[in-house]
Amino acid sequence: MTAASFRDCKEWRAEGLQLSTVSDEACRLYDAIITQTMMWRNDETLGGISGCISRLQAADPAFVMGHVIAVGLELMGSGSSPQRNKRLADMVSKTVKLAETQQLTVREELHVKAVEELSKGCLPRACSLWDDILVEHPTDMLAIKLAQVGLFYLGYQAQMRDILARVLPFWKPHMPLYSHLKGLYAFGLVETNCYDQAEKYATEALALAPDDAWSVHTMAHVHEMRADPHKGIVFMESTESRWKGSDLLASHNYWHWALHHIEKVNLYGLFTSLWDQKCVNSVKGFCGCSSCSGVGVKDRWRELFQVTQTHMEDHVLLFNDLHFLMASLGAGEQTASRRLLETLQDLGQGPGENHTHQLALPIGAPMCQALLEYDGSNYSRAVELLQPIRYHFQQIGGSNAQRDIFNQLLIHAAMKSEKRQHHRLARSADETVYSPSYQPVSCVFTRLCVCRCLLTEREAVRPNCQLTHRLILCANTLPC
Repeated sequence: MTAASFRDCKEWRAEGLQLSTVSDEACRLYDAIITQTMMWRNDETLGGISGCISRLQAADPAFVMGHVIAVGLELMGSGSSPQRNKRLADMVSKTVKLAETQQLTVREELHVKAVEELSKGCLPRACSLWDDILVEHPTDMLAIKLAQVGLFYLGYQAQMRDILARVLPFWKPHMPLYSHLKGLYAFGLVETNCYDQAEKYATEALALAPDDAWSVHTMAHVHEMRADPHKGIVFMESTESRWKGSDLLASHNYWHWALHHIEKVNLYGLFTSLWDQKCVNSVKGFCGCSSCSGVGVKDRWRELFQVTQTHMEDHVLLFNDLHFLMASLGAGEQTASRRLLETLQDLGQGPGENHTHQLALPIGAPMCQALLEYDGSNYSRAVELLQPIRYHFQQIGGSNAQRDIFNQLLIHAAMKSEKRQHHRLARSADETVYSPSYQPVSCVFTRLCVCRCLLTEREAVRPNCQLTHRLILCANTLPC
């Protein structure tokens, strides 16, 4: 790609997306940033995303949307918070003040308000503002992308799907990034259990852009949720050469590839080998899964803690907090682990309008405490903390595949609990109503343990899941 191939002021205006700048160079670089973001790839011929942002702001320092995209992408990266990062707070303030000095379009004003709300932790309000933009401007890819990520963080899966369904008819095949829009929609479909439709749209996206790492990622989710690891492994192997250059997503795609190996034959050794080579940036979920299953992960927790320890008190997303806590517990850092929980609880006492802080006490703190209890071998307490809120795990954000670690945590805690009531459920198997086509693996038992019931539910959602079957075999040895 070259800067000259991107849209200038006139071309943006012709698409109904006027930008308040007279600099064609700034407009083209704005387009280049959006394109690299959608492709999950820093194009070194353009200087990467950060290089383009620097050049854009040099081309027109007063270009408000140039500041909006820089602030929006950094905030959505969730790696820092304006409340703890003065540089980021100053970026937000500068953007808002600059907007006040100019006559912007209504669309641009809404973008400024959205990133301001995002900076305060008001993610639902930010998503509502992006949604307002898309009602009038359904081809605004920046609004689409930021809304999709925001809804993903909120765990609003149906909205994440529907916002794409609503804008897709307004896009035409000749429009830049059209194929990537299909990939975004496919992901919303897979997260709402529409696997056939998700596969259809992801396949169409890949036919148009074979190097679309996000659509590859969506297909990995399809195979994961269908419990079809063989197809998943073959697919990832056959497409690797096309997506491995997408430096912003490749490590996560390797994580999915590795999950397929675990699902297939419990090959943790192969998983760790693949992970050590390719997937360092997303290892927390794997290490948690491995630890639950009694698999040693050696010094990987320590390596992770070295990366995450400076973020233990950021509290940007509960999803992040829980994974940071896994790293600190795995590394044996009890003081840091307790400190994370204590500071989260403190924020929950006076959450204000920050969405993450509002969820701290009802959702975040119990889940964090459960990890601490499990680490301390107090498995019954972990069950007592997790079981009442297990249908609310979705509120921490992330995908169904990512959050599955917490379902597995509850299952393992129930199996290891010393309390007999966690081994029993006060109803017989024949009282449970199943569809005619479904017969749970554990139905041979007259009475079910709590963990067996959790596994029966899991089997119903993902039939023939080999990981579930292995856990059922373990649960079957428990006394009832």
